[in-house]
Amino acid sequence: MHALPPAMEAWLAHLEGNRRYSAHTLSGYRQDLHHLLVCHPSTDLADITESHIRQAIARLHAQGHKPRSLARALAAWRGFYQWWAPRIGLEANPAAGVHAPKVPRSLPKALSVEQAQVLLDRPGLPEPDGPVACRDQAMFEILYSSGLRLAELVSLDRQPVRQAGYESQSWIQLEEKEAIVRGKGGKTRSVPLGSKAIAATVRWLALRGQLLKGHGDPDTNAALFLGARGRRISPRVVQLQLAKLAVQAGLPVHVHPHSLRHSFASHMLQSAQDLRAVQELLGHANISTTQIYTRLDFQHLAQAYDKAHPRARRR
Repeated sequence: MHALPPAMEAWLAHLEGNRRYSAHTLSGYRQDLHHLLVCHPSTDLADITESHIRQAIARLHAQGHKPRSLARALAAWRGFYQWWAPRIGLEANPAAGVHAPKVPRSLPKALSVEQAQVLLDRPGLPEPDGPVACRDQAMFEILYSSGLRLAELVSLDRQPVRQAGYESQSWIQLEEKEAIVRGKGGKTRSVPLGSKAIAATVRWLALRGQLLKGHGDPDTNAALFLGARGRRISPRVVQLQLAKLAVQAGLPVHVHPHSLRHSFASHMLQSAQDLRAVQELLGHANISTTQIYTRLDFQHLAQAYDKAHPRARRR
């Protein structure tokens, strides 16, 4: 882990404590801030200008950094100076006027409706039995039912908790058939839980105590999903367990937790045709982020057209 100047460490602490940024995002920002220091090792942070920022982006590009990583680096630098500049009396944010290289927008990898059903209905596989299998089924049903991000899933609590040293950020409400989720940027939204997700969660909660190793800390006691060691489940375990189930179910594609979020969005849009509703459910700040799923939907329609229309195929 790279040691950073106190000002940068303070900004990262602000993002963690006040903005609730994930550990993954903070780690990426830490790396990006380190890149800026390496590019201009003899320049004081307060003396960084727009020219320095442009030089740093050019140097990273020459080193092979892709447009997406350059855009994230620029966002980190811009965010740091936006927070720090007013505190020390800088007249301007040196990164404000620098534009990142255009990032190509690839289509998200979504499962077909049939593939999602095979994954979750598990035809040919034994019914989920035991705490681990029932936990996994509940996690994957919730991911597909509500379109959650992986970090949002593992942050879920069984119920809202507020006590000394701990306060819930996200939780489920089974009677109301919904989950309250704090997503990116600390924004809270309510998402529905489908009947399959609720039933799977009820089965898991009945067995949850088998993974709870004695009396845990407040975070462990509140957590909806636990790992084998009896603490809140880690994102990596969710990834591994989902990939394992996809192989067992015979799916021909690698399935990542975000695949279920993409599938949720795509299938909702195909059925409801309500872009604004999908935006709200996904927690997108900008509808342009959600509009990528209209391209995915059109791709599906175009494939159906190519198969069905007698004059569609090229010879």
